[in-house]
Amino acid sequence: MSNNHPPYGGQPDPNVTPWGGPPAQPAGYPAYGQPGYGQPGPPPQFAAPVPPPRKSNRGLIIGLAAGAVVVVLAICGAGIGLALVGNDDDPTPKVSGPASVSPSNGNPQPGTDNSAAPEPSESEEQPGSNDAVTARYSSDLSSVCDGSPILNAAAYSGPSGAKAYTFANSIERPTFWSTKSVSSEKPYYAKSADFESVSVVACLKVNEGSEGTPKKCDYKDNSGKRVSISYISSRYAMTFYAAKTGEKIGDGGTVNAPANRCPSFISYNKLTMRSYASPDSGTIEAALDKFLS
Repeated sequence: MSNNHPPYGGQPDPNVTPWGGPPAQPAGYPAYGQPGYGQPGPPPQFAAPVPPPRKSNRGLIIGLAAGAVVVVLAICGAGIGLALVGNDDDPTPKVSGPASVSPSNGNPQPGTDNSAAPEPSESEEQPGSNDAVTARYSSDLSSVCDGSPILNAAAYSGPSGAKAYTFANSIERPTFWSTKSVSSEKPYYAKSADFESVSVVACLKVNEGSEGTPKKCDYKDNSGKRVSISYISSRYAMTFYAAKTGEKIGDGGTVNAPANRCPSFISYNKLTMRSYASPDSGTIEAALDKFLS
């Protein structure tokens, strides 16, 4: 369909159908889809009737519960009465003891108990001395020479296979115990890290008044100045102790500290200009060999 219009004053094109709207409805009739005049509307709606309230059964339930309680109480009272009556048949109570086996016929006899008592458990080992200490280093085992057992030392069970440490004091330092080394080839030798394997401690205590005649030894100090040192001999008493208990287990005899030769290196007291000779290592090893063989 075309929207062309004839020019003003011209004739319409016979091949073109003129545009127009839909045909009009006849007068007096309503349009399609619209209610007609005078048509009735939907019927009026009315509310539904309310039902009457229900009756409560609370009173009936309470009555039934009360009746049940009364019945239960009556039954309990009857049971208690029967129990009291039944106990009157045997007024004397009987005491029974644990049964045991009779030695004659093997039957259990009342009133006897032949069961064995449980064995007490072994208590942990406790230190026997208030002076006992726990060693943290190998040098701590020197406390045995002062009378203190070592809690974590090995137990002494005999000389065979025992490991030993040796300590000695000096005249100028009687409370200080220095380590005396032995050959690592000895069976009783123990490394410093293996101090817990040591069960024997040998203590060399200097004998007071055993000093010999001083020997003069000349040296140069750190500044290059010449100094003269009195080198003094002495004697020691050697004693063996069990490291774990501190108990004396043997004597090692006398060990000399000779000062017949001036050592190449010497430690001395700068105030007294004296130095004391160390115990002879050969004598120490000989005493250990004899005791721990």
